[in-house]
Amino acid sequence: MQDDSDRVDGDSKKSVRVGISDVLGDYALGSTSSKRVSSLAEVDDDTRSVMKDIGIADDESGRSGSIMFINNGLSHCSNKIQDGVEILSTHEALKRYEWVKDYFWKATPSEKDEFTEKVYDGCADGYFIWVKPGYKIKDPVQACNIISVKRSVQTLHNIVIVEEGASLEMISGCATNSHVNEALHIGVSEIYVGKNASCTFSMIHNWGSKTTVRPRTVCLVEAGGKYVSNYVLLKPVGTLQSFPLCRLNGEGASCKFNTICIACKGSDIDSGTVVELNAPNTSAEVVSRNIVRGGNIIARGRLIGNTPGIRAHLECKSIMLDDGGKTEAIPELISTAVNVEMTHEAAVGKIARDQIEYLMSRGLSEEDAIGMIIRGFLVGGISGLSDNLKKEIDDAISKADLGS
Repeated sequence: MQDDSDRVDGDSKKSVRVGISDVLGDYALGSTSSKRVSSLAEVDDDTRSVMKDIGIADDESGRSGSIMFINNGLSHCSNKIQDGVEILSTHEALKRYEWVKDYFWKATPSEKDEFTEKVYDGCADGYFIWVKPGYKIKDPVQACNIISVKRSVQTLHNIVIVEEGASLEMISGCATNSHVNEALHIGVSEIYVGKNASCTFSMIHNWGSKTTVRPRTVCLVEAGGKYVSNYVLLKPVGTLQSFPLCRLNGEGASCKFNTICIACKGSDIDSGTVVELNAPNTSAEVVSRNIVRGGNIIARGRLIGNTPGIRAHLECKSIMLDDGGKTEAIPELISTAVNVEMTHEAAVGKIARDQIEYLMSRGLSEEDAIGMIIRGFLVGGISGLSDNLKKEIDDAISKADLGS
Protein backbone atom coordinates (compact mmCIF):
# COMPACT_ATOMS: atom_id res chain seq x y z
CA MET A 1 0.00 0.00 0.00
CA GLN A 2 1.24 3.48 -0.82
CA ASP A 3 2.04 5.39 2.34
CA ASP A 4 1.44 9.08 2.91
CA SER A 5 5.04 10.05 2.22
CA ASP A 6 4.63 9.29 -1.47
CA ARG A 7 3.74 11.94 -4.00
CA VAL A 8 2.28 11.42 -7.45
CA ASP A 9 3.22 13.77 -10.24
CA GLY A 10 0.09 14.92 -12.06
CA ASP A 11 1.56 14.44 -15.52
CA SER A 12 3.71 11.33 -15.29
CA LYS A 13 1.85 9.60 -12.41
CA LYS A 14 5.30 8.68 -11.14
CA SER A 15 5.52 8.17 -7.41
CA VAL A 16 8.18 10.37 -5.82
CA ARG A 17 9.54 9.62 -2.34
CA VAL A 18 9.67 12.70 -0.13
CA GLY A 19 11.63 11.99 3.04
CA ILE A 20 13.23 13.83 5.92
CA SER A 21 16.40 14.43 3.93
CA ASP A 22 14.34 16.51 1.50
CA VAL A 23 12.76 18.78 4.11
CA LEU A 24 14.85 18.74 7.27
CA GLY A 25 17.73 20.92 6.13
CA ASP A 26 19.45 22.47 9.14
CA TYR A 27 16.36 22.35 11.36
CA ALA A 28 17.02 21.54 15.02
CA LEU A 29 14.89 19.27 17.20
CA GLY A 30 12.58 21.38 19.33
CA SER A 31 13.16 21.53 23.07
CA THR A 32 11.70 18.71 25.17
CA SER A 33 11.36 21.05 28.15
CA SER A 34 8.59 23.60 28.23
CA LYS A 35 7.32 26.07 30.81
CA ARG A 36 4.57 24.33 32.76
CA VAL A 37 1.39 26.29 33.38
CA SER A 38 -1.38 25.24 35.74
CA SER A 39 -3.99 26.97 33.56
CA LEU A 40 -4.12 27.75 29.84
CA ALA A 41 -5.03 31.31 30.83
CA GLU A 42 -1.40 31.71 31.94
CA VAL A 43 0.10 31.41 28.45
CA ASP A 44 1.63 34.42 26.70
CA ASP A 45 -0.47 36.65 24.45
CA ASP A 46 0.97 35.25 21.21
CA THR A 47 0.18 31.67 22.20
CA ARG A 48 -3.29 32.64 23.43
CA SER A 49 -4.08 34.32 20.09
CA VAL A 50 -2.94 31.23 18.17
CA MET A 51 -5.00 28.96 20.43
CA LYS A 52 -8.20 30.87 19.68
CA ASP A 53 -7.63 30.42 15.95
CA ILE A 54 -7.42 26.63 16.29
CA GLY A 55 -10.43 26.04 18.53
CA ILE A 56 -8.58 25.80 21.86
CA ALA A 57 -10.47 27.46 24.74
CA ASP A 58 -7.95 29.18 27.02
CA ASP A 59 -10.47 29.27 29.87
CA GLU A 60 -11.23 25.58 29.22
CA SER A 61 -14.97 26.29 29.29
CA GLY A 62 -17.01 23.56 27.65
CA ARG A 63 -14.05 21.17 27.82
CA SER A 64 -13.64 17.95 29.75
CA GLY A 65 -9.88 18.36 29.86
CA SER A 66 -6.87 19.85 28.10
CA ILE A 67 -3.31 18.91 27.20
CA MET A 68 -0.77 21.17 25.50
CA PHE A 69 2.69 20.65 24.05
CA ILE A 70 4.94 23.58 23.21
CA ASN A 71 7.59 22.32 20.80
CA ASN A 72 8.35 18.84 22.23
CA GLY A 73 7.65 19.53 25.89
CA LEU A 74 4.47 19.09 27.93
CA SER A 75 3.26 22.52 29.02
CA HIS A 76 -0.19 21.84 30.49
CA CYS A 77 -2.41 18.90 31.41
CA SER A 78 -5.76 19.06 33.20
CA ASN A 79 -8.68 16.70 33.66
CA LYS A 80 -12.14 17.71 34.91
CA ILE A 81 -13.56 14.17 34.98
CA GLN A 82 -11.04 11.98 36.75
CA ASP A 83 -13.15 8.83 37.04
CA GLY A 84 -13.86 7.98 33.42
CA VAL A 85 -10.98 9.50 31.49
CA GLU A 86 -7.20 9.56 31.74
CA ILE A 87 -5.38 12.50 30.13
CA LEU A 88 -1.60 12.15 30.30
CA SER A 89 1.54 12.50 28.27
CA THR A 90 2.44 9.23 26.57
CA HIS A 91 5.65 9.06 28.58
CA GLU A 92 3.70 9.37 31.83
CA ALA A 93 1.15 6.79 30.65
CA LEU A 94 3.93 4.28 29.98
CA LYS A 95 5.27 4.80 33.50
CA ARG A 96 1.85 4.49 35.11
CA TYR A 97 0.38 1.56 33.16
CA GLU A 98 2.50 -1.30 31.90
CA TRP A 99 -0.21 -2.41 29.44
CA VAL A 100 0.02 0.85 27.49
CA LYS A 101 3.12 -0.45 25.71
CA ASP A 102 0.85 -2.91 23.90
CA TYR A 103 -0.72 0.02 22.05
CA PHE A 104 2.56 1.60 20.99
CA TRP A 105 3.34 1.11 17.30
CA LYS A 106 0.53 -1.44 16.99
CA ALA A 107 -1.62 0.52 14.52
CA THR A 108 1.28 2.28 12.82
CA PRO A 109 4.56 0.44 12.21
CA SER A 110 7.54 2.50 13.29
CA GLU A 111 9.34 1.64 10.04
CA LYS A 112 6.50 2.97 7.87
CA ASP A 113 8.69 5.82 6.55
CA GLU A 114 11.46 8.20 7.58
CA PHE A 115 9.05 10.36 9.53
CA THR A 116 7.67 7.58 11.73
CA GLU A 117 11.23 6.34 12.19
CA LYS A 118 12.31 9.76 13.46
CA VAL A 119 9.48 9.77 16.01
CA TYR A 120 10.36 6.21 17.07
CA ASP A 121 14.12 6.75 17.25
CA GLY A 122 13.65 9.90 19.32
CA CYS A 123 11.18 8.24 21.75
CA ALA A 124 8.89 11.22 21.16
CA ASP A 125 6.35 12.23 23.77
CA GLY A 126 2.75 13.17 22.94
CA TYR A 127 -0.72 13.02 24.41
CA PHE A 128 -2.44 9.93 25.80
CA ILE A 129 -6.26 9.94 26.04
CA TRP A 130 -7.95 6.87 27.53
CA VAL A 131 -11.74 6.67 27.90
CA LYS A 132 -12.75 3.77 30.11
CA PRO A 133 -15.44 1.20 29.19
CA GLY A 134 -18.97 2.56 29.00
CA TYR A 135 -17.98 6.13 29.87
CA LYS A 136 -19.55 8.77 27.64
CA ILE A 137 -17.93 12.21 27.75
CA LYS A 138 -20.29 15.17 27.48
CA ASP A 139 -17.78 17.88 26.50
CA PRO A 140 -14.74 17.59 24.20
CA VAL A 141 -11.19 16.97 25.33
CA GLN A 142 -8.82 19.47 23.70
CA ALA A 143 -5.20 18.93 22.68
CA CYS A 144 -2.98 21.81 21.61
CA ASN A 145 0.38 21.45 19.83
CA ILE A 146 2.35 24.61 19.10
CA ILE A 147 5.79 25.27 17.60
CA SER A 148 7.34 28.41 19.07
CA VAL A 149 10.92 28.28 17.72
CA LYS A 150 11.95 29.06 14.17
CA ARG A 151 13.46 26.28 12.06
CA SER A 152 12.72 23.65 14.67
CA VAL A 153 11.22 20.15 14.47
CA GLN A 154 8.25 19.03 16.53
CA THR A 155 7.84 15.27 16.91
CA LEU A 156 4.83 13.81 18.72
CA HIS A 157 3.49 10.30 19.33
CA ASN A 158 -0.17 10.35 20.37
CA ILE A 159 -2.30 7.45 21.62
CA VAL A 160 -6.11 7.61 21.88
CA ILE A 161 -8.04 4.65 23.31
CA VAL A 162 -11.85 4.62 23.49
CA GLU A 163 -12.95 1.44 25.25
CA GLU A 164 -16.05 -0.67 24.60
CA GLY A 165 -19.30 1.30 24.79
CA ALA A 166 -17.52 4.60 25.53
CA SER A 167 -17.54 7.85 23.58
CA LEU A 168 -15.08 10.68 23.03
CA GLU A 169 -15.18 13.98 21.18
CA MET A 170 -11.76 15.51 20.72
CA ILE A 171 -10.54 18.82 19.32
CA SER A 172 -6.89 18.92 18.30
CA GLY A 173 -5.42 22.29 17.39
CA CYS A 174 -1.93 22.53 15.86
CA ALA A 175 -0.10 25.73 14.91
CA THR A 176 3.05 27.78 14.79
CA ASN A 177 3.34 31.00 16.77
CA SER A 178 3.04 34.23 14.78
CA HIS A 179 6.82 34.81 14.57
CA VAL A 180 7.53 31.24 13.40
CA ASN A 181 7.35 30.65 9.66
CA GLU A 182 9.71 27.80 8.81
CA ALA A 183 9.33 24.66 10.92
CA LEU A 184 8.67 20.93 10.63
CA HIS A 185 5.83 19.12 12.40
CA ILE A 186 5.73 15.31 12.55
CA GLY A 187 2.80 13.86 14.44
CA VAL A 188 2.11 10.13 14.74
CA SER A 189 -1.36 9.32 16.09
CA GLU A 190 -2.67 5.83 16.86
CA ILE A 191 -6.39 5.71 17.59
CA TYR A 192 -8.27 2.67 18.91
CA VAL A 193 -12.07 2.60 18.92
CA GLY A 194 -13.54 -0.35 20.80
CA LYS A 195 -16.74 -2.34 20.34
CA ASN A 196 -19.83 -0.11 20.11
CA ALA A 197 -17.68 2.89 21.00
CA SER A 198 -17.56 6.22 19.20
CA CYS A 199 -14.81 8.77 18.63
CA THR A 200 -15.00 12.12 16.88
CA PHE A 201 -11.55 13.52 16.22
CA SER A 202 -11.41 17.06 14.84
CA MET A 203 -8.23 18.85 13.81
CA ILE A 204 -7.89 22.57 13.10
CA HIS A 205 -4.47 23.54 11.77
CA ASN A 206 -2.87 26.98 11.36
CA TRP A 207 0.75 26.89 10.20
CA GLY A 208 3.40 29.31 9.03
CA SER A 209 3.52 29.76 5.27
CA LYS A 210 6.78 27.81 4.98
CA THR A 211 6.01 25.09 7.53
CA THR A 212 6.37 21.44 6.53
CA VAL A 213 3.64 19.23 8.02
CA ARG A 214 3.77 15.42 8.06
CA PRO A 215 0.98 13.81 10.13
CA ARG A 216 0.78 10.03 10.25
CA THR A 217 -2.54 8.72 11.58
CA VAL A 218 -4.05 5.23 11.78
CA CYS A 219 -7.37 4.32 13.40
CA LEU A 220 -8.56 0.79 14.20
CA VAL A 221 -12.32 0.33 14.73
CA GLU A 222 -13.89 -2.75 16.27
CA ALA A 223 -17.41 -4.18 15.82
CA GLY A 224 -20.18 -1.58 16.03
CA GLY A 225 -17.66 1.20 16.58
CA LYS A 226 -17.87 4.60 14.90
CA TYR A 227 -15.05 6.97 14.01
CA VAL A 228 -15.52 10.49 12.62
CA SER A 229 -12.56 12.61 11.48
CA ASN A 230 -12.86 16.33 10.68
CA TYR A 231 -9.82 18.14 9.28
CA VAL A 232 -9.74 21.92 8.75
CA LEU A 233 -6.87 23.85 7.10
CA LEU A 234 -7.73 27.41 6.11
CA LYS A 235 -4.43 29.31 6.29
CA PRO A 236 -1.24 29.10 4.19
CA VAL A 237 1.16 26.20 4.73
CA GLY A 238 4.45 25.30 3.06
CA THR A 239 3.80 21.64 2.32
CA LEU A 240 1.33 19.24 3.85
CA GLN A 241 1.23 15.50 3.19
CA SER A 242 -1.48 13.56 4.97
CA PHE A 243 -2.96 10.17 4.11
CA PRO A 244 -4.64 8.80 7.26
CA LEU A 245 -5.70 5.16 7.32
CA CYS A 246 -8.80 3.74 8.99
CA ARG A 247 -9.30 -0.01 9.32
CA LEU A 248 -12.87 -1.13 9.98
CA ASN A 249 -12.10 -4.50 11.51
CA GLY A 250 -15.37 -5.43 13.23
CA GLU A 251 -18.84 -6.13 11.86
CA GLY A 252 -20.99 -3.01 11.65
CA ALA A 253 -18.09 -0.59 12.19
CA SER A 254 -18.29 2.74 10.36
CA CYS A 255 -16.28 5.86 9.69
CA LYS A 256 -16.67 9.28 8.13
CA PHE A 257 -13.87 11.63 7.06
CA ASN A 258 -14.56 15.30 6.36
CA THR A 259 -11.79 17.51 4.99
CA ILE A 260 -11.93 21.29 4.50
CA CYS A 261 -8.86 22.89 2.87
CA ILE A 262 -7.97 26.23 1.34
CA ALA A 263 -4.88 26.08 -0.88
CA CYS A 264 -3.46 29.59 -0.60
CA LYS A 265 -0.74 30.91 -2.88
CA GLY A 266 2.54 29.17 -2.13
CA SER A 267 0.87 26.21 -0.41
CA ASP A 268 1.41 22.64 -1.61
CA ILE A 269 -1.20 20.30 -0.12
CA ASP A 270 -1.43 16.56 -0.66
CA SER A 271 -4.25 15.19 1.46
CA GLY A 272 -6.41 12.12 1.40
CA THR A 273 -7.86 9.17 3.23
CA VAL A 274 -7.60 5.38 3.03
CA VAL A 275 -10.36 3.20 4.46
CA GLU A 276 -10.14 -0.59 4.60
CA LEU A 277 -13.54 -2.24 5.05
CA ASN A 278 -12.53 -5.60 6.47
CA ALA A 279 -15.76 -6.91 8.04
CA PRO A 280 -19.40 -7.39 6.94
CA ASN A 281 -21.84 -4.49 7.18
CA THR A 282 -19.11 -1.90 7.54
CA SER A 283 -19.58 1.51 5.93
CA ALA A 284 -17.46 4.54 5.09
CA GLU A 285 -17.97 8.05 3.76
CA VAL A 286 -15.11 10.32 2.70
CA VAL A 287 -15.97 13.94 1.85
CA SER A 288 -13.50 16.61 0.74
CA ARG A 289 -14.22 20.32 0.14
CA ASN A 290 -11.38 22.44 -1.24
CA ILE A 291 -10.84 26.05 -2.30
CA VAL A 292 -7.90 26.87 -4.57
CA ARG A 293 -6.53 30.39 -4.10
CA GLY A 294 -3.32 30.17 -6.11
CA GLY A 295 -1.91 27.11 -4.35
CA ASN A 296 -1.76 23.44 -5.30
CA ILE A 297 -3.87 20.68 -3.83
CA ILE A 298 -4.14 16.96 -4.49
CA ALA A 299 -7.21 15.35 -2.95
CA ARG A 300 -6.87 11.59 -2.67
CA GLY A 301 -9.27 8.94 -1.54
CA ARG A 302 -8.91 5.18 -1.47
CA LEU A 303 -11.69 2.83 -0.41
CA ILE A 304 -10.82 -0.86 -0.15
CA GLY A 305 -13.65 -3.37 0.17
CA ASN A 306 -12.32 -6.68 1.46
CA THR A 307 -15.55 -8.47 2.34
CA PRO A 308 -19.12 -8.75 0.98
CA GLY A 309 -21.88 -6.53 2.27
CA ILE A 310 -19.98 -3.25 2.65
CA ARG A 311 -21.00 0.27 1.60
CA ALA A 312 -18.63 3.17 0.88
CA HIS A 313 -18.78 6.55 -0.85
CA LEU A 314 -16.03 8.99 -1.79
CA GLU A 315 -16.74 12.62 -2.72
CA CYS A 316 -14.30 15.38 -3.66
CA LYS A 317 -15.34 18.87 -4.77
CA SER A 318 -13.12 21.87 -5.43
CA ILE A 319 -13.66 25.50 -6.37
CA MET A 320 -10.98 27.36 -8.34
CA LEU A 321 -11.12 30.90 -6.98
CA ASP A 322 -7.84 32.35 -8.29
CA ASP A 323 -5.55 31.68 -11.24
CA GLY A 324 -2.09 30.23 -10.76
CA GLY A 325 -3.05 27.21 -8.68
CA LYS A 326 -3.90 23.61 -9.43
CA THR A 327 -6.33 21.05 -8.10
CA GLU A 328 -6.23 17.33 -8.74
CA ALA A 329 -8.63 14.66 -7.53
CA ILE A 330 -7.48 11.02 -7.34
CA PRO A 331 -10.34 8.75 -6.26
CA GLU A 332 -9.71 5.00 -5.99
CA LEU A 333 -12.19 2.21 -5.41
CA ILE A 334 -10.69 -1.24 -4.84
CA SER A 335 -12.67 -4.38 -4.18
CA THR A 336 -11.51 -7.89 -3.42
CA ALA A 337 -15.01 -9.27 -2.80
CA VAL A 338 -18.38 -9.57 -4.51
CA ASN A 339 -21.59 -7.89 -3.32
CA VAL A 340 -20.05 -4.54 -2.38
CA GLU A 341 -21.49 -1.05 -2.93
CA MET A 342 -18.79 1.54 -3.58
CA THR A 343 -19.22 4.89 -5.36
CA HIS A 344 -17.28 8.09 -5.94
CA GLU A 345 -17.94 11.63 -7.17
CA ALA A 346 -15.47 14.36 -8.07
CA ALA A 347 -16.06 17.88 -9.39
CA VAL A 348 -14.15 21.12 -10.01
CA GLY A 349 -16.02 24.34 -10.58
CA LYS A 350 -16.28 28.05 -9.93
CA ILE A 351 -18.64 30.38 -8.10
CA ALA A 352 -21.59 31.23 -10.32
CA ARG A 353 -21.89 34.94 -11.05
CA ASP A 354 -25.67 34.85 -10.68
CA GLN A 355 -25.29 33.61 -7.08
CA ILE A 356 -23.02 36.54 -6.26
CA GLU A 357 -25.35 39.03 -7.93
CA TYR A 358 -28.37 37.62 -6.12
CA LEU A 359 -26.74 38.08 -2.72
CA MET A 360 -25.56 41.55 -3.70
CA SER A 361 -29.17 42.41 -4.56
CA ARG A 362 -30.03 41.49 -0.98
CA GLY A 363 -27.64 44.13 0.33
CA LEU A 364 -24.32 42.26 0.63
CA SER A 365 -21.08 43.58 -0.79
CA GLU A 366 -19.41 41.44 -3.45
CA GLU A 367 -16.73 40.41 -0.98
CA ASP A 368 -19.30 39.38 1.64
CA ALA A 369 -21.35 37.53 -0.98
CA ILE A 370 -18.33 35.49 -2.11
CA GLY A 371 -17.44 34.74 1.50
CA MET A 372 -20.96 33.51 2.25
CA ILE A 373 -21.01 31.22 -0.80
CA ILE A 374 -17.61 29.76 0.05
CA ARG A 375 -18.59 29.21 3.68
CA GLY A 376 -21.70 27.33 2.58
CA PHE A 377 -19.68 25.25 0.13
CA LEU A 378 -17.07 24.27 2.70
CA VAL A 379 -19.48 23.07 5.37
CA GLY A 380 -22.21 21.86 3.00
CA GLY A 381 -20.89 18.30 2.83
CA ILE A 382 -20.48 17.87 6.58
CA SER A 383 -23.33 16.41 8.58
CA GLY A 384 -23.70 15.07 12.08
CA LEU A 385 -21.40 17.53 13.82
CA SER A 386 -22.03 18.36 17.45
CA ASP A 387 -23.04 21.90 18.33
CA ASN A 388 -19.65 22.47 19.98
CA LEU A 389 -17.73 21.43 16.90
CA LYS A 390 -20.00 23.33 14.51
CA LYS A 391 -19.19 26.47 16.43
CA GLU A 392 -15.43 25.84 16.40
CA ILE A 393 -15.36 25.14 12.64
CA ASP A 394 -17.61 28.08 11.85
CA ASP A 395 -15.38 30.34 13.93
CA ALA A 396 -12.29 29.10 12.09
CA ILE A 397 -13.92 29.66 8.69
CA SER A 398 -15.10 33.11 9.73
CA LYS A 399 -11.53 34.10 10.58
CA ALA A 400 -10.26 33.04 7.16
CA ASP A 401 -10.04 35.68 4.43
CA LEU A 402 -12.66 34.19 2.12
CA GLY A 403 -14.07 37.14 0.30
CA SER A 404 -11.15 39.17 -0.95
